[in-house]
Amino acid sequence: MTAALVALVVVLAIVAVGAIVYGLRASQQNGLRTAKELEELRAQRVEIEAERRAVGLEAKAEALRVRTELEDELRERRSEIARQEQRILQREEQLDRQQQDLLQRSEAVGAELRAIEEDRAQVAALRDSVGLELQRVAELSRDQARQEILESLDRELVAEKADKIRHAVGEAKTEAEDRAREVLVTTIQRHAADQTGETSVSVVPLPNDEIKGRIIGREGRNIRALESALGVDLIIDDTPETVVLSGFDPVRREVARVTLTKLLSDGRIHPTRIEEVVTRSRLEVATKIAEEGEKALFELGLQGIHPELIKLVGTLRYRYSYGQNVLAHVKEVAYLSGMIAAEIGADEHLAKEAGMFHDIGKAVDHEVEGSHAIIGGEILKRLGRHPDVIDAVQCHHYDVEPSTVLAFIILSADAISASRPGARRETLASYIKRLEKLEEIANDFDGVERSFAIQAGREIRILVRPERITDDHAVVLARDVARRIESEMSYPGTIKVTVVRETRSVDYAK
Repeated sequence: MTAALVALVVVLAIVAVGAIVYGLRASQQNGLRTAKELEELRAQRVEIEAERRAVGLEAKAEALRVRTELEDELRERRSEIARQEQRILQREEQLDRQQQDLLQRSEAVGAELRAIEEDRAQVAALRDSVGLELQRVAELSRDQARQEILESLDRELVAEKADKIRHAVGEAKTEAEDRAREVLVTTIQRHAADQTGETSVSVVPLPNDEIKGRIIGREGRNIRALESALGVDLIIDDTPETVVLSGFDPVRREVARVTLTKLLSDGRIHPTRIEEVVTRSRLEVATKIAEEGEKALFELGLQGIHPELIKLVGTLRYRYSYGQNVLAHVKEVAYLSGMIAAEIGADEHLAKEAGMFHDIGKAVDHEVEGSHAIIGGEILKRLGRHPDVIDAVQCHHYDVEPSTVLAFIILSADAISASRPGARRETLASYIKRLEKLEEIANDFDGVERSFAIQAGREIRILVRPERITDDHAVVLARDVARRIESEMSYPGTIKVTVVRETRSVDYAK
Protein backbone atom coordinates (compact mmCIF):
# COMPACT_ATOMS: atom_id res chain seq x y z
CA MET A 1 0.00 0.00 0.00
CA THR A 2 2.75 2.22 0.82
CA ALA A 3 4.65 1.33 -2.33
CA ALA A 4 1.59 1.95 -4.42
CA LEU A 5 1.05 5.23 -2.70
CA VAL A 6 4.59 6.14 -3.26
CA ALA A 7 4.35 5.14 -6.88
CA LEU A 8 1.16 7.15 -7.19
CA VAL A 9 2.79 10.09 -5.55
CA VAL A 10 5.74 9.66 -7.83
CA VAL A 11 3.49 9.44 -10.83
CA LEU A 12 1.54 12.46 -9.71
CA ALA A 13 4.78 14.27 -9.11
CA ILE A 14 6.00 13.33 -12.54
CA VAL A 15 2.72 14.41 -14.03
CA ALA A 16 2.81 17.61 -12.08
CA VAL A 17 6.38 18.22 -13.16
CA GLY A 18 5.40 17.49 -16.78
CA ALA A 19 2.49 19.78 -16.52
CA ILE A 20 4.68 22.45 -15.05
CA VAL A 21 7.28 21.93 -17.77
CA TYR A 22 4.60 21.95 -20.42
CA GLY A 23 3.11 25.05 -18.94
CA LEU A 24 6.48 26.66 -18.76
CA ARG A 25 7.18 25.76 -22.40
CA ALA A 26 3.76 27.00 -23.51
CA SER A 27 4.27 30.22 -21.56
CA GLN A 28 7.68 30.58 -23.09
CA GLN A 29 6.29 30.12 -26.62
CA ASN A 30 3.48 32.59 -25.94
CA GLY A 31 6.04 35.08 -24.66
CA LEU A 32 8.10 34.71 -27.76
CA ARG A 33 5.05 35.30 -29.97
CA THR A 34 4.12 38.44 -28.04
CA ALA A 35 7.65 39.86 -28.33
CA LYS A 36 7.63 39.44 -32.10
CA GLU A 37 4.27 41.12 -32.35
CA LEU A 38 5.55 43.89 -30.17
CA GLU A 39 8.57 44.28 -32.44
CA GLU A 40 6.30 44.38 -35.48
CA LEU A 41 4.04 46.85 -33.79
CA ARG A 42 7.05 48.97 -32.86
CA ALA A 43 8.26 48.80 -36.48
CA GLN A 44 4.82 49.72 -37.80
CA ARG A 45 4.63 52.50 -35.26
CA VAL A 46 8.03 53.79 -36.45
CA GLU A 47 6.87 53.64 -40.09
CA ILE A 48 3.60 55.28 -39.23
CA GLU A 49 5.46 57.95 -37.30
CA ALA A 50 7.87 58.47 -40.24
CA GLU A 51 4.95 58.72 -42.69
CA ARG A 52 3.19 61.06 -40.36
CA ARG A 53 6.29 63.22 -40.16
CA ALA A 54 6.69 63.10 -43.97
CA VAL A 55 3.05 63.99 -44.49
CA GLY A 56 3.44 66.75 -41.95
CA LEU A 57 6.49 68.10 -43.76
CA GLU A 58 4.74 67.96 -47.13
CA ALA A 59 1.72 69.66 -45.66
CA LYS A 60 3.95 72.35 -44.15
CA ALA A 61 5.78 72.79 -47.51
CA GLU A 62 2.50 72.99 -49.42
CA ALA A 63 1.14 75.42 -46.90
CA LEU A 64 4.32 77.48 -47.17
CA ARG A 65 4.09 77.49 -51.01
CA VAL A 66 0.42 78.45 -50.97
CA ARG A 67 1.17 81.13 -48.42
CA THR A 68 4.06 82.44 -50.57
CA GLU A 69 1.87 82.51 -53.69
CA LEU A 70 -0.89 84.26 -51.80
CA GLU A 71 1.58 86.78 -50.43
CA ASP A 72 3.03 87.39 -53.95
CA GLU A 73 -0.46 87.77 -55.41
CA LEU A 74 -1.43 90.04 -52.56
CA ARG A 75 1.75 92.05 -53.07
CA GLU A 76 1.02 92.39 -56.85
CA ARG A 77 -2.55 93.41 -56.16
CA ARG A 78 -1.38 95.96 -53.66
CA SER A 79 1.15 97.29 -56.24
CA GLU A 80 -1.55 97.43 -58.93
CA ILE A 81 -3.90 99.18 -56.51
CA ALA A 82 -1.09 101.60 -55.67
CA ARG A 83 -0.46 102.26 -59.37
CA GLN A 84 -4.15 102.78 -60.02
CA GLU A 85 -4.37 105.09 -57.07
CA GLN A 86 -1.36 107.01 -58.45
CA ARG A 87 -2.99 107.25 -61.89
CA ILE A 88 -6.24 108.36 -60.32
CA LEU A 89 -4.39 110.99 -58.32
CA GLN A 90 -2.56 112.18 -61.45
CA ARG A 91 -5.83 112.25 -63.36
CA GLU A 92 -7.46 114.19 -60.58
CA GLU A 93 -4.56 116.63 -60.58
CA GLN A 94 -4.80 116.98 -64.34
CA LEU A 95 -8.55 117.52 -64.11
CA ASP A 96 -7.94 120.10 -61.41
CA ARG A 97 -5.43 121.88 -63.63
CA GLN A 98 -7.78 121.74 -66.61
CA GLN A 99 -10.61 123.03 -64.46
CA GLN A 100 -8.36 125.83 -63.26
CA ASP A 101 -7.39 126.61 -66.87
CA LEU A 102 -11.03 126.60 -67.90
CA LEU A 103 -11.87 128.94 -65.08
CA GLN A 104 -9.05 131.26 -66.07
CA ARG A 105 -10.09 131.11 -69.73
CA SER A 106 -13.68 131.70 -68.77
CA GLU A 107 -12.64 134.73 -66.76
CA ALA A 108 -10.49 135.94 -69.68
CA VAL A 109 -13.34 135.43 -72.15
CA GLY A 110 -15.68 137.22 -69.78
CA ALA A 111 -13.24 140.10 -69.53
CA GLU A 112 -12.90 140.21 -73.33
CA LEU A 113 -16.67 140.15 -73.73
CA ARG A 114 -17.01 142.99 -71.25
CA ALA A 115 -14.31 144.90 -73.12
CA ILE A 116 -16.10 144.23 -76.42
CA GLU A 117 -19.36 145.42 -74.97
CA GLU A 118 -17.65 148.54 -73.71
CA ASP A 119 -16.08 149.08 -77.16
CA ARG A 120 -19.46 148.57 -78.80
CA ALA A 121 -20.99 151.09 -76.44
CA GLN A 122 -18.20 153.55 -77.19
CA VAL A 123 -18.56 152.95 -80.97
CA ALA A 124 -22.32 153.44 -80.72
CA ALA A 125 -21.86 156.61 -78.71
CA LEU A 126 -19.21 157.84 -81.16
CA ARG A 127 -21.42 156.98 -84.10
CA ASP A 128 -24.30 158.86 -82.57
CA SER A 129 -22.09 161.84 -81.80
CA VAL A 130 -20.63 161.79 -85.33
CA GLY A 131 -24.12 161.57 -86.78
CA LEU A 132 -25.32 164.48 -84.67
CA GLU A 133 -22.22 166.48 -85.50
CA LEU A 134 -22.61 165.81 -89.23
CA GLN A 135 -26.29 166.68 -89.01
CA ARG A 136 -25.45 169.84 -87.12
CA VAL A 137 -22.56 170.95 -89.35
CA ALA A 138 -23.84 169.88 -92.75
CA GLU A 139 -27.49 170.27 -91.88
CA LEU A 140 -27.99 166.70 -93.03
CA SER A 141 -30.62 164.34 -91.80
CA ARG A 142 -29.71 161.16 -89.97
CA ASP A 143 -30.32 159.03 -93.09
CA GLN A 144 -28.27 161.38 -95.25
CA ALA A 145 -25.40 161.30 -92.76
CA ARG A 146 -25.50 157.49 -92.66
CA GLN A 147 -25.39 157.41 -96.48
CA GLU A 148 -22.39 159.75 -96.48
CA ILE A 149 -20.52 157.58 -93.99
CA LEU A 150 -21.26 154.42 -95.97
CA GLU A 151 -20.04 156.01 -99.19
CA SER A 152 -16.84 157.12 -97.44
CA LEU A 153 -16.30 153.58 -96.14
CA ASP A 154 -16.92 152.16 -99.62
CA ARG A 155 -14.26 154.43 -101.09
CA GLU A 156 -11.77 153.41 -98.42
CA LEU A 157 -12.56 149.72 -98.93
CA VAL A 158 -12.19 150.02 -102.71
CA ALA A 159 -8.75 151.56 -102.30
CA GLU A 160 -7.74 148.90 -99.80
CA LYS A 161 -9.10 146.18 -102.09
CA ALA A 162 -7.11 147.56 -105.05
CA ASP A 163 -3.94 147.54 -102.96
CA LYS A 164 -4.56 143.94 -101.94
CA ILE A 165 -5.25 142.92 -105.52
CA ARG A 166 -2.02 144.54 -106.73
CA HIS A 167 -0.14 142.84 -103.91
CA ALA A 168 -1.74 139.47 -104.72
CA VAL A 169 -0.94 139.85 -108.43
CA GLY A 170 2.69 140.63 -107.60
CA GLU A 171 2.92 137.61 -105.30
CA ALA A 172 1.27 135.43 -107.95
CA LYS A 173 3.79 136.51 -110.57
CA THR A 174 6.68 135.85 -108.23
CA GLU A 175 5.25 132.48 -107.22
CA ALA A 176 4.61 131.58 -110.87
CA GLU A 177 8.21 132.38 -111.78
CA ASP A 178 9.51 130.38 -108.82
CA ARG A 179 7.20 127.49 -109.70
CA ALA A 180 8.32 127.55 -113.33
CA ARG A 181 11.96 127.46 -112.29
CA GLU A 182 11.20 124.63 -109.87
CA VAL A 183 9.43 122.63 -112.60
CA LEU A 184 12.31 123.07 -115.03
CA VAL A 185 14.98 122.25 -112.45
CA THR A 186 13.07 119.18 -111.23
CA THR A 187 12.57 118.00 -114.80
CA ILE A 188 16.22 118.46 -115.73
CA GLN A 189 17.37 116.65 -112.57
CA ARG A 190 15.07 113.71 -113.25
CA HIS A 191 16.37 113.26 -116.80
CA ALA A 192 19.93 113.77 -117.90
CA ALA A 193 20.97 111.61 -120.86
CA ASP A 194 24.41 111.31 -122.37
CA GLN A 195 24.91 112.50 -125.94
CA THR A 196 27.40 111.13 -128.44
CA GLY A 197 28.97 113.11 -131.19
CA GLU A 198 29.77 111.93 -134.70
CA THR A 199 31.27 113.60 -137.75
CA SER A 200 30.54 113.00 -141.43
CA VAL A 201 32.93 110.06 -141.65
CA SER A 202 32.90 106.44 -140.46
CA VAL A 203 35.98 104.30 -139.87
CA VAL A 204 36.16 100.59 -140.74
CA PRO A 205 39.09 98.66 -139.22
CA LEU A 206 40.94 96.20 -141.45
CA PRO A 207 42.60 92.93 -140.38
CA ASN A 208 45.78 93.99 -142.20
CA ASP A 209 47.04 96.45 -144.79
CA GLU A 210 47.20 93.81 -147.53
CA ILE A 211 43.42 93.79 -147.78
CA LYS A 212 43.50 97.41 -149.04
CA GLY A 213 44.68 96.19 -152.46
CA ARG A 214 41.76 93.78 -152.71
CA ILE A 215 39.32 96.53 -151.80
CA ILE A 216 40.76 98.74 -154.54
CA GLY A 217 40.79 95.87 -157.04
CA ARG A 218 42.42 95.59 -160.41
CA GLU A 219 42.70 99.09 -161.91
CA GLY A 220 40.37 100.29 -159.13
CA ARG A 221 37.26 98.46 -160.31
CA ASN A 222 36.24 97.24 -156.85
CA ILE A 223 36.46 100.63 -155.17
CA ARG A 224 34.60 102.25 -158.09
CA ALA A 225 31.86 99.62 -157.81
CA LEU A 226 31.60 100.24 -154.04
CA GLU A 227 31.42 104.03 -154.38
CA SER A 228 28.89 103.77 -157.22
CA ALA A 229 26.63 101.34 -155.37
CA LEU A 230 26.88 102.99 -151.95
CA GLY A 231 27.05 106.70 -152.80
CA VAL A 232 29.93 107.36 -150.40
CA ASP A 233 33.66 107.99 -150.80
CA LEU A 234 36.14 105.31 -149.67
CA ILE A 235 39.36 106.91 -148.48
CA ILE A 236 42.26 104.48 -148.47
CA ASP A 237 45.51 106.20 -147.50
CA ASP A 238 48.59 105.52 -145.42
CA THR A 239 46.57 105.15 -142.20
CA PRO A 240 47.40 101.61 -141.04
CA GLU A 241 44.62 99.01 -141.12
CA THR A 242 41.86 101.57 -141.66
CA VAL A 243 39.40 102.55 -144.38
CA VAL A 244 37.51 105.84 -143.98
CA LEU A 245 33.94 106.17 -145.34
CA SER A 246 33.03 109.77 -146.11
CA GLY A 247 29.53 110.93 -146.98
CA PHE A 248 26.88 113.46 -145.99
CA ASP A 249 24.06 110.90 -145.58
CA PRO A 250 24.66 108.89 -142.38
CA VAL A 251 22.31 106.11 -143.52
CA ARG A 252 24.41 105.58 -146.60
CA ARG A 253 27.55 105.54 -144.48
CA GLU A 254 25.98 102.87 -142.26
CA VAL A 255 25.06 100.77 -145.32
CA ALA A 256 28.64 101.18 -146.57
CA ARG A 257 30.06 100.16 -143.19
CA VAL A 258 27.88 97.03 -143.01
CA THR A 259 28.69 96.18 -146.64
CA LEU A 260 32.44 96.53 -146.19
CA THR A 261 32.35 94.53 -142.96
CA LYS A 262 30.51 91.68 -144.69
CA LEU A 263 32.89 91.72 -147.64
CA LEU A 264 35.92 91.59 -145.34
CA SER A 265 34.49 88.66 -143.37
CA ASP A 266 33.54 86.79 -146.57
CA GLY A 267 36.79 87.47 -148.41
CA ARG A 268 35.23 87.58 -151.87
CA ILE A 269 35.45 91.11 -153.24
CA HIS A 270 34.42 91.74 -156.84
CA PRO A 271 31.75 93.93 -158.53
CA THR A 272 29.03 91.25 -158.71
CA ARG A 273 29.53 90.23 -155.09
CA ILE A 274 29.58 93.90 -154.09
CA GLU A 275 26.11 94.50 -155.62
CA GLU A 276 24.68 91.46 -153.82
CA VAL A 277 26.09 92.47 -150.45
CA VAL A 278 24.97 96.11 -150.88
CA THR A 279 21.39 94.93 -151.49
CA ARG A 280 21.40 92.74 -148.41
CA SER A 281 23.03 95.48 -146.31
CA ARG A 282 20.36 97.97 -147.32
CA LEU A 283 17.65 95.55 -146.21
CA GLU A 284 19.50 94.92 -142.95
CA VAL A 285 19.90 98.64 -142.22
CA ALA A 286 16.23 99.27 -143.10
CA THR A 287 15.23 96.55 -140.63
CA LYS A 288 17.50 98.03 -138.02
CA ILE A 289 16.00 101.49 -138.63
CA ALA A 290 12.50 100.10 -138.08
CA GLU A 291 13.65 98.33 -134.92
CA GLU A 292 15.26 101.52 -133.60
CA GLY A 293 12.04 103.45 -134.26
CA GLU A 294 9.86 100.84 -132.57
CA LYS A 295 12.24 100.66 -129.60
CA ALA A 296 12.26 104.43 -129.11
CA LEU A 297 8.47 104.69 -129.35
CA PHE A 298 8.04 101.71 -127.01
CA GLU A 299 10.30 103.33 -124.41
CA LEU A 300 8.06 106.41 -124.43
CA GLY A 301 4.83 104.40 -124.38
CA LEU A 302 3.62 105.74 -127.77
CA GLN A 303 1.40 103.27 -129.59
CA GLY A 304 -0.64 103.19 -132.80
CA ILE A 305 2.05 105.00 -134.80
CA HIS A 306 2.03 104.79 -138.61
CA PRO A 307 4.79 102.48 -140.00
CA GLU A 308 6.17 105.29 -142.15
CA LEU A 309 6.52 107.47 -139.05
CA ILE A 310 8.26 104.62 -137.20
CA LYS A 311 10.74 104.38 -140.06
CA LEU A 312 11.41 108.12 -139.97
CA VAL A 313 12.00 107.97 -136.21
CA GLY A 314 14.49 105.13 -136.69
CA THR A 315 16.26 107.14 -139.39
CA LEU A 316 17.00 109.83 -136.80
CA ARG A 317 19.36 107.30 -135.15
CA TYR A 318 21.83 108.12 -137.95
CA ARG A 319 21.25 111.87 -138.05
CA TYR A 320 23.35 114.37 -136.08
CA SER A 321 22.86 118.07 -135.41
CA TYR A 322 25.79 120.07 -134.00
CA GLY A 323 27.35 116.77 -132.95
CA GLN A 324 24.18 115.79 -131.04
CA ASN A 325 22.44 112.56 -132.05
CA VAL A 326 18.96 113.56 -133.22
CA LEU A 327 17.21 110.39 -131.97
CA ALA A 328 18.76 110.79 -128.52
CA HIS A 329 17.79 114.48 -128.64
CA VAL A 330 14.12 113.88 -129.52
CA LYS A 331 13.84 111.16 -126.87
CA GLU A 332 15.28 113.54 -124.30
CA VAL A 333 12.89 116.30 -125.41
CA ALA A 334 10.00 113.81 -125.19
CA TYR A 335 10.94 112.85 -121.63
CA LEU A 336 11.41 116.48 -120.61
CA SER A 337 8.13 117.54 -122.24
CA GLY A 338 6.24 114.74 -120.50
CA MET A 339 7.73 115.68 -117.14
CA ILE A 340 6.97 119.40 -117.60
CA ALA A 341 3.42 118.60 -118.69
CA ALA A 342 2.92 116.35 -115.68
CA GLU A 343 4.22 119.07 -113.35
CA ILE A 344 1.89 121.77 -114.70
CA GLY A 345 -1.15 119.55 -115.29
CA ALA A 346 -1.08 119.43 -119.12
CA ASP A 347 -1.60 116.33 -121.32
CA GLU A 348 1.52 114.22 -120.69
CA HIS A 349 0.91 111.82 -123.60
CA LEU A 350 0.51 114.59 -126.20
CA ALA A 351 3.60 116.32 -124.78
CA LYS A 352 5.67 113.14 -125.19
CA GLU A 353 4.37 112.66 -128.73
CA ALA A 354 5.11 116.25 -129.75
CA GLY A 355 8.58 116.04 -128.18
CA MET A 356 9.31 112.77 -129.97
CA PHE A 357 8.22 114.08 -133.39
CA HIS A 358 9.35 117.70 -133.14
CA ASP A 359 12.49 117.05 -135.27
CA ILE A 360 10.98 114.37 -137.53
CA GLY A 361 11.54 116.69 -140.48
CA LYS A 362 15.31 116.24 -140.08
CA ALA A 363 14.90 112.68 -141.35
CA VAL A 364 14.09 114.04 -144.84
CA ASP A 365 15.26 117.69 -144.79
CA HIS A 366 18.27 116.78 -146.96
CA GLU A 367 15.79 115.57 -149.59
CA VAL A 368 13.03 118.20 -149.25
CA GLU A 369 13.42 121.98 -149.38
CA GLY A 370 12.29 124.03 -146.40
CA SER A 371 12.53 124.26 -142.63
CA HIS A 372 12.56 120.92 -140.86
CA ALA A 373 9.86 122.20 -138.48
CA ILE A 374 7.45 122.93 -141.34
CA ILE A 375 8.42 119.68 -143.11
CA GLY A 376 7.80 117.72 -139.93
CA GLY A 377 4.41 119.38 -139.45
CA GLU A 378 3.38 118.48 -143.00
CA ILE A 379 4.45 114.85 -142.46
CA LEU A 380 2.45 114.60 -139.23
CA LYS A 381 -0.57 116.26 -140.85
CA ARG A 382 -0.44 113.80 -143.75
CA LEU A 383 -0.23 110.86 -141.32
CA GLY A 384 -3.17 112.10 -139.24
CA ARG A 385 -1.56 113.12 -135.94
CA HIS A 386 -3.25 115.37 -133.36
CA PRO A 387 -3.59 119.06 -134.41
CA ASP A 388 -1.95 120.30 -131.19
CA VAL A 389 1.05 118.05 -131.88
CA ILE A 390 1.33 119.39 -135.45
CA ASP A 391 1.12 122.98 -134.19
CA ALA A 392 3.79 122.37 -131.50
CA VAL A 393 6.16 120.81 -134.07
CA GLN A 394 5.78 123.72 -136.50
CA CYS A 395 6.24 126.30 -133.72
CA HIS A 396 9.33 124.93 -132.00
CA HIS A 397 11.66 127.22 -134.02
CA TYR A 398 9.13 130.09 -134.33
CA ASP A 399 8.46 129.32 -138.01
CA VAL A 400 4.87 129.58 -136.79
CA GLU A 401 3.93 131.77 -133.82
CA PRO A 402 3.23 129.50 -130.79
CA SER A 403 -0.21 129.87 -129.24
CA THR A 404 -0.82 126.71 -127.18
CA VAL A 405 0.54 125.44 -123.88
CA LEU A 406 1.92 122.36 -125.65
CA ALA A 407 3.90 124.53 -128.09
CA PHE A 408 5.56 126.43 -125.25
CA ILE A 409 6.34 123.13 -123.47
CA ILE A 410 8.14 121.83 -126.58
CA LEU A 411 10.00 125.14 -126.95
CA SER A 412 11.23 124.92 -123.36
CA ALA A 413 12.17 121.23 -123.51
CA ASP A 414 13.99 121.67 -126.84
CA ALA A 415 15.96 124.63 -125.45
CA ILE A 416 16.90 122.66 -122.31
CA SER A 417 18.09 119.65 -124.32
CA ALA A 418 20.05 121.75 -126.79
CA SER A 419 21.66 124.18 -124.35
CA ARG A 420 22.53 122.01 -121.36
CA PRO A 421 26.30 121.42 -120.94
CA GLY A 422 27.57 118.45 -122.90
CA ALA A 423 24.53 118.17 -125.15
CA ARG A 424 26.03 119.78 -128.23
CA ARG A 425 29.59 119.90 -129.34
CA GLU A 426 31.58 123.09 -129.10
CA THR A 427 34.88 123.65 -130.79
CA LEU A 428 37.80 122.91 -128.53
CA ALA A 429 39.26 126.36 -129.05
CA SER A 430 36.07 128.22 -127.99
CA TYR A 431 35.58 125.90 -125.02
CA ILE A 432 39.14 126.42 -123.76
CA LYS A 433 38.83 130.14 -124.40
CA ARG A 434 35.75 130.36 -122.19
CA LEU A 435 37.46 128.48 -119.37
CA GLU A 436 40.54 130.65 -119.65
CA LYS A 437 38.37 133.78 -119.57
CA LEU A 438 36.73 132.62 -116.35
CA GLU A 439 40.08 132.03 -114.66
CA GLU A 440 41.45 135.31 -116.04
CA ILE A 441 38.55 137.29 -114.51
CA ALA A 442 39.02 135.59 -111.14
CA ASN A 443 42.82 136.00 -111.08
CA ASP A 444 42.48 139.71 -111.84
CA PHE A 445 41.20 140.46 -108.32
CA ASP A 446 43.58 141.41 -105.54
CA GLY A 447 44.28 138.69 -102.97
CA VAL A 448 43.48 135.76 -105.30
CA GLU A 449 46.12 133.04 -105.20
CA ARG A 450 44.75 130.59 -107.78
CA SER A 451 41.48 129.82 -109.56
CA PHE A 452 40.09 126.73 -111.29
CA ALA A 453 37.24 126.56 -113.79
CA ILE A 454 35.45 123.22 -113.22
CA GLN A 455 32.17 121.46 -114.04
CA ALA A 456 32.49 122.24 -117.78
CA GLY A 457 32.72 125.94 -116.96
CA ARG A 458 29.65 125.98 -114.73
CA GLU A 459 31.70 126.72 -111.60
CA ILE A 460 34.77 128.79 -110.82
CA ARG A 461 36.59 127.91 -107.60
CA ILE A 462 38.86 130.68 -106.23
CA LEU A 463 41.59 130.14 -103.63
CA VAL A 464 42.54 133.34 -101.79
CA ARG A 465 45.40 134.35 -99.50
CA PRO A 466 43.98 134.20 -95.96
CA GLU A 467 46.32 136.88 -94.62
CA ARG A 468 44.94 139.40 -97.14
CA ILE A 469 41.30 138.30 -97.51
CA THR A 470 39.02 138.02 -94.48
CA ASP A 471 35.81 136.04 -94.35
CA ASP A 472 33.75 139.17 -94.96
CA HIS A 473 36.01 140.15 -97.87
CA ALA A 474 35.53 136.64 -99.32
CA VAL A 475 31.75 137.20 -99.50
CA VAL A 476 32.27 140.54 -101.25
CA LEU A 477 34.85 138.99 -103.60
CA ALA A 478 32.42 136.23 -104.68
CA ARG A 479 29.79 138.85 -105.49
CA ASP A 480 32.23 141.07 -107.40
CA VAL A 481 33.54 138.15 -109.49
CA ALA A 482 29.99 137.05 -110.30
CA ARG A 483 29.00 140.57 -111.40
CA ARG A 484 32.06 140.88 -113.63
CA ILE A 485 31.40 137.50 -115.24
CA GLU A 486 27.83 138.61 -115.96
CA SER A 487 29.03 141.81 -117.62
CA GLU A 488 31.93 140.40 -119.65
CA MET A 489 30.84 136.89 -120.73
CA SER A 490 27.97 135.16 -122.53
CA TYR A 491 27.07 131.67 -121.35
CA PRO A 492 24.05 129.36 -121.00
CA GLY A 493 22.60 128.71 -117.54
CA THR A 494 24.48 129.91 -114.47
CA ILE A 495 28.08 129.92 -113.24
CA LYS A 496 28.72 129.22 -109.56
CA VAL A 497 31.45 131.32 -107.93
CA THR A 498 33.05 129.67 -104.89
CA VAL A 499 35.69 131.50 -102.81
CA VAL A 500 37.81 129.24 -100.60
CA ARG A 501 39.72 130.81 -97.72
CA GLU A 502 41.87 128.29 -95.86
CA THR A 503 44.21 128.88 -92.91
CA ARG A 504 46.79 126.26 -91.98
CA SER A 505 49.01 126.10 -88.92
CA VAL A 506 52.07 123.86 -89.28
CA ASP A 507 54.73 122.99 -86.72
CA TYR A 508 57.34 120.26 -86.46
CA ALA A 509 58.20 118.03 -83.50
CA LYS A 510 61.97 117.67 -83.16
